[in-house]
Amino acid sequence: MSSFKSLIFNFLIRKSHLFQGKLKKEVFDFNTSIAGFRERCEKGAARYARLPAEVTVKAQYLEGIKAEWLKPLGSDPEKLILYVHGGGYVAGSCNDHRGFVSKFAKVTGVTTLIFEYRLAPENPFPAALEDSVKIYEEILNSGYQHENILVAGESAGGGLCLALLLALKDRHINLPVAAVAISPWTDLTCSSDSYRTKNRVSPAPLNSWTVFSKYYVGDQEPTNPFISPLFGDLKGLPPLLINSGISDELYEDGEKFALKAKEAGVEVKFTPGPDMIHCYPLLAPMFREATEAMDEIVAFVRKHLKLKDFASR
Repeated sequence: MSSFKSLIFNFLIRKSHLFQGKLKKEVFDFNTSIAGFRERCEKGAARYARLPAEVTVKAQYLEGIKAEWLKPLGSDPEKLILYVHGGGYVAGSCNDHRGFVSKFAKVTGVTTLIFEYRLAPENPFPAALEDSVKIYEEILNSGYQHENILVAGESAGGGLCLALLLALKDRHINLPVAAVAISPWTDLTCSSDSYRTKNRVSPAPLNSWTVFSKYYVGDQEPTNPFISPLFGDLKGLPPLLINSGISDELYEDGEKFALKAKEAGVEVKFTPGPDMIHCYPLLAPMFREATEAMDEIVAFVRKHLKLKDFASR
């Protein structure tokens, strides 16, 4: 049974439009201001912007791409998490993700690199993927060993980190040791039933995913595996941990990808969150279910990066 705290938090997040004086959820279309959406994301993130005292931030441009190193106190200098931010491929930045990604770095105890890939609609596919590959190659060139790198991401960033794995495999670049995808967007055809049955009760504006998809896909086919990794050849991918909230419209994206990966012989763990919303592990420690999901992610990260005492954290 869902905890009382989770029910309260999920209700407040789902009904956030009411606290903005709106009786109905916002509906996205191609007249919706993406600049305005980005601004709201930045303002919303300000509520979670406090940086843990144990984490330091170092800004840097890597191959012309803005990035930030989030370093927990005592972290192993040879280990790294490459974190790919979400935002529907149209929003997201170091600034609006710094708050919860720094907490992610703290609880895993691993230095985490976040970066700003180019966004749609100004820069449709393959811009975000090419920037991600470029960052990964730069990390390798700087001295990190691929077996000491784990990639992670949430939402569109979760899908992009899975697409990154496919692109690296296709280009014969050494893969990272493992990957974590939280509520990943793996199918930009938006054809699963979840998009129709759950969008009305999820926090996302109505029709937002179809708008975001069109902006990112541009004149390409949405079934391109480097756009929608669900359609890719998953054989040979590293171990995966995928977490999806059952009450999220992206739930089937995560579930289907995990099933296909397992059929391809990939070591994969899929964790469904009953009654949970989009990217709920990132709400830890606000309620029990989020904390349990984050604890599982931490154990997975520390196990595959071969960090001591991972089971006790």
